[in-house]
Amino acid sequence: MRAGADAIADAPPRLATERLILAPLTLADAETAQALFPHWEIVRYLASPPVPWPFPRDSALTFFRDAALPAMAHGEAWIWTIRTNDAPERTIGVIELRDEDRNNRGFWLGLSWHGRGYMTEACEATADFWFESLGRGILYEPRAAANIASRRIAEKTGMRLVETGTESFVAGTLPSELWAITREEWRAHRVTRHRPAGPSG
Repeated sequence: MRAGADAIADAPPRLATERLILAPLTLADAETAQALFPHWEIVRYLASPPVPWPFPRDSALTFFRDAALPAMAHGEAWIWTIRTNDAPERTIGVIELRDEDRNNRGFWLGLSWHGRGYMTEACEATADFWFESLGRGILYEPRAAANIASRRIAEKTGMRLVETGTESFVAGTLPSELWAITREEWRAHRVTRHRPAGPSG
C-alpha cells in the first residue's frame, strides 16, 4: 500500500487482527447486513439522517449499491465487513473510514458479538490504515454522549474528547461528543499498548 495521496486511489486492503479479518465490502454482503443491522440497540445512536428508522427491507442493498460502493470507488471511503478468524465466511459487522470533515469513522456490530472486544480490535486496525497507509494526520469520530460502549472503545484506543454539542440521532436530538486522535498520539498509544507488563509482586 502506498502512503499519502497515492493510497487514496487504492481499494481497501484486507486487514487482520489477532481474532478478526476485515474484508473489503462487496454488494454480496448486503443480505447479511440487512439481517443483522436493523435492531434498536444498534441503530439508536447512529446519525439521522442518513440512517432511516424503521429500516426499509431493501435499505442495506440500496445503501451499498448507491452510496457505499461508489464512495469506495472514488476514494472517499474505505469500508470493511468484520469477520472472525474461526468463521471467516460470516459477516458480523461493518467498519468504515471516510474522507469527511470531522467525521472519519463509523461502525456497527451484530448483537450476538457485543461485549467481546471485537470492535476495539477493528478500530485499532483501521487507525493503523488511516495513519500509516493513507498518511492522515488526525482521526475524528463523532458519537452520541449516551453511547457508553462506543465511548469505551474510543478510550481504549487512545482517543480524547475534543468537543461536545447536540446532534440528531435515530433516537432523537441528543447530547453529542467529538473524539479525536492525532497520528503522533496514535503511535504513542500503539507503543504503550504493546509494552510488556512489568514484574508483579
